Parts: sequence; structure tokens; C-alpha cells
Amino acid sequence: MSERLTCEVLIVGGGMSGLTLGLGLARAGLDCVLVDREDPKALAAAGRDARASALARASKQALEALGLWPGLAPAAQPILAIRVSDGQVGRPAGARFLHCDRSDLDGTPLGYLVENHITRRALAGAAEKTAGLRVLAPAALAEAALAPADRGGVKHGGARVRASLADGRAVEAGLVVAADGARSPLRQAAGIAVRAWAYPQSGIVCTLAHERPHGGVAFEHFLPSGPFAVLPLVDGPAPGPAGNGTVPGAGTPLHRSSIVWTERHDLARHMMAVGPERFAAEAERRFGPALGGLALLGKRWIYPLRFGLADRMVAPRLALLGDAAHSIHPIADQGLNLGLRDAAALTEVLTEAKRLGQDLGSMAVLRRYERWRRADNTALALAMDGLNRLFSNDLGPLRLARDLGLAAVGRLPAAKRLFMRQAMGLVGDLPPLLEGRPR
Repeated sequence: MSERLTCEVLIVGGGMSGLTLGLGLARAGLDCVLVDREDPKALAAAGRDARASALARASKQALEALGLWPGLAPAAQPILAIRVSDGQVGRPAGARFLHCDRSDLDGTPLGYLVENHITRRALAGAAEKTAGLRVLAPAALAEAALAPADRGGVKHGGARVRASLADGRAVEAGLVVAADGARSPLRQAAGIAVRAWAYPQSGIVCTLAHERPHGGVAFEHFLPSGPFAVLPLVDGPAPGPAGNGTVPGAGTPLHRSSIVWTERHDLARHMMAVGPERFAAEAERRFGPALGGLALLGKRWIYPLRFGLADRMVAPRLALLGDAAHSIHPIADQGLNLGLRDAAALTEVLTEAKRLGQDLGSMAVLRRYERWRRADNTALALAMDGLNRLFSNDLGPLRLARDLGLAAVGRLPAAKRLFMRQAMGLVGDLPPLLEGRPR
């Protein structure tokens, strides 16, 4: 092929943040092309991603403004309370805890748990139907053009950039957005440095069935090896007997939760290899009896955990989005929310720049985006790193300080409300999308 496409914004990466940006820009009247190595619809298959994400209230409002929430709502489990506890293996979650309930604020849910493949499917379906957003997938930047001199397949020429695709097509745009993941080739080619390190931890992700209903409560149980999170999912039909026998028979409502189990690399690999009954028993030993007996549903997935924070979020005619700009510890499940906040802010900056007749790829425009998002991304990334380091140990003095801190927040209504508003994404200068207002 030798086809040449032109657009105002080229988005490289069709993950949830990239698709949200494409939808926001296209519906605000900008002409966009999105390129991804894989078809977003294939990424939305149920077996591709076992993770679920806690959507903060602000993120839910953004998806609502884009018209996606009616389709997501049946699969979205409201988070009615958050219970944070500090403990040891064998000590039940909640033995000493900070409990935040929706009644502590305004009575609305604190957030929503949605399985990633469901959110991906809704975004991919909307992208197919949105005028002004062309999705090229599967497609990739030409491997031969990934040399640094070519800025990762993107050649600069005045007010336009040209991206060469592996199939011979080319895309010309005024701005390229790198939404191509934590190891972003575009970021590397632009010479943007990253402060990064690997944690001595892996995250195991899977879905568990349990005997008792979760009541919409999300648990974050801190153990010496790392946090053990149990996040409520909507009930589903049981697939029949499985696991350790706690799964009810077919046709009975199935109580489900997603877990993110942070563990040392060696023990995490061991837990991936044991049978489902042993795995469920070890999960129950760490979490306790709050939900009754546990049983593994489906596959387990393991991810090495890393920290990454780009020194800059912009370069000439390039903006970083989502994981390309920041990779944070999943201790509070805020990674997707950060990416959606990036997408909402960049949508607002570019929409306003177009209204004023400004060059979308100019550094004057891009620095407005960076100023808006840099401080929030840095503060949250470092806060999650600090929390992981503070809680992932069993030192007596630190354990005492942690318990006193949790108790203090629980007893101070103002501190508790601030903690909850932060978790809901309602603090700071919010773009219109995060307030539920479409551009």
C-alpha cells in the first residue's frame, strides 16, 4: 500500500486511555487517526485481560459524558465502602482498619469496579461508530523507521509530522500522542528520560468466588510482602462446581471479587504453579473469613511491578499519555484513572487550541497540557510508591506508626473526607469531561 492519510491528531496506542482520548477529541470536532498493533476488539476478548479496574467517580463521569455508561452500568459494581487494614498472614483483613463508607460523604458510590475487557469492548465499539476517529488496527509503525533520528517512525517537517506504517501507509498529523505503553518506543525515540525501577514484587490477578456477598466493600489488606486487594465485582451465573467446592451450582447467583495479590517474585511464581484448591486456601489464609470460603474462577495472571515517571510529558509535536508518561504501583488501583485524567485534560487543551486557531502541536499548546497533568501524576506516583514501601514490611515501629495513622484518619472527619475525595478523583482543577460535561 502507498495510501497517505491526513489528520489533526495521530494517536499511537489503542488501550483504554488512547481510545478515550480519541473519542473525546473526535466528538469535540477534531479529526483523529488511532493506530494500534492489535485490533482493540481483539483486546476486548474476555480471556485477554483478567484485570478489573476501580473507576473513580470522576472517571465514571467522563465515560458518562462520552455516552458509554448506559452500556457499562450493568457490569459496574458500585463501591459502597473501602476498608483499609494493616496485618500479617493469618490475621484477618479488618482486624484493625480504616473504614470509609459512602455515608461519610454524600451517599453516592465511591467508585465502580468494571472488568477491563468490558470497558475495552465499550470503548472499541464506540470508536467504530464515531465520525472523525479512524482506527487502523492491526497496524504498527514501520520497524525500520524506529531509529531515534526518525523519532520512532515519526518524521518532522514544519507544522506536520509523518508516520510511516509497516504496511506502507503513511499518516500526516499536526500532533502525535504516544499512548503506546510503559515501554513507549515513541517516548524513547524522542529522547525523554524516565525515572524507573523494578519492585521486588509481582502482582497476581484473578477472580475469586466466595460464599458470602461482598456488600460492595473493597478491601485493601496490607501484608509484609505487599498489599492484598479484594475488589467487588457484580454477581454472575455460576459455571458449575469448581475450585474448592464453595462455588454454587449452575443457576445460583455467584458472588465474585477480583484480587490483586502482591507478592515476592519467587513466591508469586510458586502460587501461579499450585493447584486451584491450594491457591484459594492460601488466598483465604491471607485475607481471612470475611467472605467465607473462596474458590478460583478461571485463569491466574502475573505481572512484574514497576515504577516509571517520564521527565517530560511533551516534546515538539509529541504528547505522552497514560502509561507512556507514568507507571505506578497498583496499591490503590489508580493507574487507569490517571490515564483517563490525562485524556480528559488533553482533550480540553486541544479543543480550546483549535477554537482559538492555534497550532495543536506547538510547544505553547503542549506545555499547557504538561502543566495541568505533571504535578498530579508526580504526586500520585510518588505517594503510591511511598505507601508500598511503608506498608510492605513487618518492622514493629513502622507497623505501630501505620496503625496509629489509619486510626487517626478514621477519627478525623475532615481527613477522612479528603482521603475519600482523592480516591474519587474529585480534587483539583478538573477538565469538563471529568465533571461529566461533554466538549
